[in-house]
Parts: sequence; C-alpha cells; structure tokens
Amino acid sequence: MVSKFFNLKGNNTTVKTEILAGITTFMTMAYILAVNPDILSAAGMDKNALFTATALAAFAGTLVMALFARLPFALAPGMGLNAFFAYTVVLGMGYNWEFALTAVFLEGIIFLALTLFNIRELIVNAIPLSMKHAVSAGIGLFIAFIGLQNAGVITADETTLVRLGDMGSPAVLISLGGIILIAFLLTMKVKGALLLGIFATTIAGLPFGVTVMPKGHLAGLPPSLSPVFCKFDFSQVFTADMLLVLFTFLFVDMFDTVGTLVGVSSKAGMLDEKGRVPRVKQALFADSVGTMVGAVLGTSTVTTYVESASGVAEGGKTGLTSLTTAVFFIIALFFAPLFTMVPPAATAGALVMVGFFMMSPILKIDFDDFTEAIPAFITMVIMPLTYSIAEGIVFGMISYVVLKILAGKIRDLSIVMLVLVILFVIKFFI
Repeated sequence: MVSKFFNLKGNNTTVKTEILAGITTFMTMAYILAVNPDILSAAGMDKNALFTATALAAFAGTLVMALFARLPFALAPGMGLNAFFAYTVVLGMGYNWEFALTAVFLEGIIFLALTLFNIRELIVNAIPLSMKHAVSAGIGLFIAFIGLQNAGVITADETTLVRLGDMGSPAVLISLGGIILIAFLLTMKVKGALLLGIFATTIAGLPFGVTVMPKGHLAGLPPSLSPVFCKFDFSQVFTADMLLVLFTFLFVDMFDTVGTLVGVSSKAGMLDEKGRVPRVKQALFADSVGTMVGAVLGTSTVTTYVESASGVAEGGKTGLTSLTTAVFFIIALFFAPLFTMVPPAATAGALVMVGFFMMSPILKIDFDDFTEAIPAFITMVIMPLTYSIAEGIVFGMISYVVLKILAGKIRDLSIVMLVLVILFVIKFFI
C-alpha cells in the first residue's frame, strides 16, 4: 500500500532507501530544533515552548509535503527569516513579538492565495532552464559554505571577510575527518554514507568535548506550547511598518522556497523536459500551510529546507522520504536532548558532500551562449557570497533579462520574467 501510494516502483526506489534518505534529511536539519528557539528567544519568547513549536511546525509542513505533494522535501522554520523576526522586527523596530507573529500568519494566508491562483507556480516556471541548473549549483556552494562555517573550518575576518579557521581546533579536525570519511564511504559505494558519517563524527567528538552528552533524562514529555500558542496582535495590521515587514517576509520566503524546490529537483533529475518542478503547486501549498500552522503554534516562517538535498543525495525521490523526516520531528519532541546533541562539526561533512552533489547540473548549462552562461555564473556566485538563495536568484534574473535585451534576444523573455525583474529593481530602492 505504501509502495503504491508513493509510486516507489515508478520512481525506481525502495522503502529502505526512502526511509534512510528521510533520516539523513532529518539529521542534517535537526540543528533547527536548538537554533530556532535560541534565536527567537532573543525577542522575549519562551525558549522551551519554542522548541515544541519548532518541532510541531516542521512536522506539520513536512507531513503536508509528504502526503499531498509526495515530494522528498522537508520543511521547518527558516534560518534568516527567524533572525529578521527577532533582531530586526522586534529588537530593531521595537515591535513586540506578537506583532511579528501576526505578520508571519498574514504571510501564510497571502502565500496560500497566491498558490491557489497559480501565481507562485507561474514564477517557478518563468525561471529559464539554464538558471534552474545554476540555482542547483549555487545552492551546492551555499550548503558547503554553511557546513564549513558551522564547523569553524571557515571563519570571519575583518580584512578579507572570511579566512581559514583554527586548524588545531578539535571541532575543525573532527569535521575534516568527517568529510574524508564520507568521501571514502561514497567512493566505496556504501549505502547511507552521509548518515554513517554524521553518527561517526558525533561519537568521535565526545572525548574532545565537541559533542556534549545531555544532562538528566534523555526522554520526557515536550515543553508546553501555551506561552507562544496563537499569540497574535492585530492592532497594527494596517500600518506602514506592517506592510514593510510583511513584504520582506514574502520576498525572502518566496525566492528561498522557489530556489530550493528548483535546485534540489534539478539535482534529483525530477524536472520535466520544460524544466518544470513536478507537483510544484502542491509543494508550494505545503509551504503556505506550514507557515500558517507555524504562526499559530508560535514560530517564525516555515519554508522548504535546502538540507533536503542530503536526503535526495541518499536516493530519496518520493514523499516517503519526507514522511520519514516528519515522523522523526515528532520523535524528537520526546527525545530533545538526544537529537540536539549532534554538533555542527558532525553535519559539516554531510553538507560539504551534498554541496558537491548539487554541482552536477552545471554540466547542462550552455557555456558557449554567454547570455545563458553569465547570468548562471552570477547566480551561483551571489548565493554563497550574500548568504541568500533569494539574492542569487534576483541578481541572476536581472542579469539574464539585461543581457538578453542588449543581445537582441528579447523573444527569449517571458512577460512574467520582465515583471519580476521590474519588481526586483524596485525592491532595491525601497
């Protein structure tokens, strides 16, 4: 029954492969269970309640993706969006967190309307095929950069922006060992190489204090949601600040989600002959529902996670992968200390290897046609350098339109592309 529902045979996959892929996706994004409460608590929200809200929001969004869209993508409160929520809207603009939570809820409603009227689908389909392949490669560079940064292999520098970290640090050495181990397992074609690498490096970090064993009981009832559940403030809905906050949430979430869906689908070979993502409307619906449910539960915008690429790299092709991930978010509710003990050094190797896997669609870009290749290159470079999938898409699409017009190839452009680029340009001056 499970095989038939998810069409495992038609997708040339198995239950074992899908479950393993789902666990891998969960392990590479489980950090959000610790990081999201930490960030949002800076806004004055209850940290323990935020843990429960984060896990339940991830479960709800991923479950809809699994059963409705039947795609191997997982969702959770998005990084970047949670920082904007806490540090800009609350601490910077001076609004209470209930105001920000209301903006997130309204964003979900607007996205649901845009999805039902196929506007978000039009945007996804308007992105040229060469750009879609570039998005995959750009996300690959971005993921690898995140992995190396989280492990301390790459660190900040006032003069050069980034530099090599402390190579004598146990965390750095363990993360580099994890990269080598996973690379070796992949070379030997060992199934579950990414997951095995995460487990091995987590254990290796124990003697050096990189992995910290949780204190007290490893299992128990999850913290109460009541301090953050359904805490909305509609008193300032029709203000200019609400419009600005809402627009920012909409813009970043829109193109982060689009970029992730397109990039991971391209890598997985799921795009059709016209470069379209299968069941994209259902996937975007899951994103919208996840955001609304997340706001009700008490957390920031829920979005499709780029770490889904780790599950795809392990062979995940259907909703069974995301269903497995969703189930593990529920399990995590009762074993919070156990799942949050996995250090960044342990997931670094997996993220770097996923970045490597994501690069292969670059081979499908026509580098002899500069009007296709240069915007693709700009897209790939901007993503890791601005720490934003959305900005990579924006700069790539603007350069694509400008070059096509200058080269006299305006027929290659759609009305949707032109409208989007005009909106992007306007955004820079708002």
